[in-house]
Amino acid sequence: MSIGSVLDLLRPDFPDITISKIRFLESEGLIRPERTPSGYRRFSVADCERLRFVLTAQRDQYLPLKVIKEQLEAIDSGAATLGVREARARAHSGRPGGAESGPMTGVDSGSAVAQAGRVPRTAAPRRLGVVPGEVSPDELRFDHEIRLTRADLLEQAEIDERFLNDLIRANLIVPGAAGFFDSEAVTLARTARAMAEFGLEARHLRAFKLAADREAALLAQIAAPIAKSRDAGARARAEETVRELAALSLTLHTCLVKASVRNSLGS
Repeated sequence: MSIGSVLDLLRPDFPDITISKIRFLESEGLIRPERTPSGYRRFSVADCERLRFVLTAQRDQYLPLKVIKEQLEAIDSGAATLGVREARARAHSGRPGGAESGPMTGVDSGSAVAQAGRVPRTAAPRRLGVVPGEVSPDELRFDHEIRLTRADLLEQAEIDERFLNDLIRANLIVPGAAGFFDSEAVTLARTARAMAEFGLEARHLRAFKLAADREAALLAQIAAPIAKSRDAGARARAEETVRELAALSLTLHTCLVKASVRNSLGS
């Protein structure tokens, strides 16, 4: 599963969990998700169980990561296990450290942390996002396979040649080197067409483009050092970082626009 799916799975019990937190725990060697050939993380059920173990230990026992890592290593080596009765009690109670939990097998009975790691939990589907209810990083993945001709764009966006030319002149839509367009161009053209119904022409929308360029430049400055790293999958990690930051910036932008509109309307 993707890192976003892991967030959805864990957030009901750990509302403060973020992609950055998961990355940090990975860098500390507490989890070891597989990587796809393109460098993206792919988490197994066992990875999610380890994450739950770590997060519960931090939240309920205030254990340092060094101690948690030692406990995980003990479990991995077979020196410690989680008792079946405790696992069943946790699954029944729906909370780590519930009243039905008993002592652990092979781990200090004074620590309830081992109750966190061996029973996967299911959660109701929820929209993926760093900030609940707003933009998800997964929504910012680019589909490089889609190439649309000018005729395709005009048809799918339901605009005419004149309107498309206005968008191109305003630098809102930029065709590729071979003259093709991507799927985002369709969404942008449709949006611009809808805004035109309120009297906003392509030239008026350049302010949005300039603001977006400034935000993108800021995000690129943050991701550039990651992309330049010699580590395997550095570019994929940089792209993932940009998507996460872009999702946060869009959420921030939405909040700021809402607040400004509310103030301007005097409500």
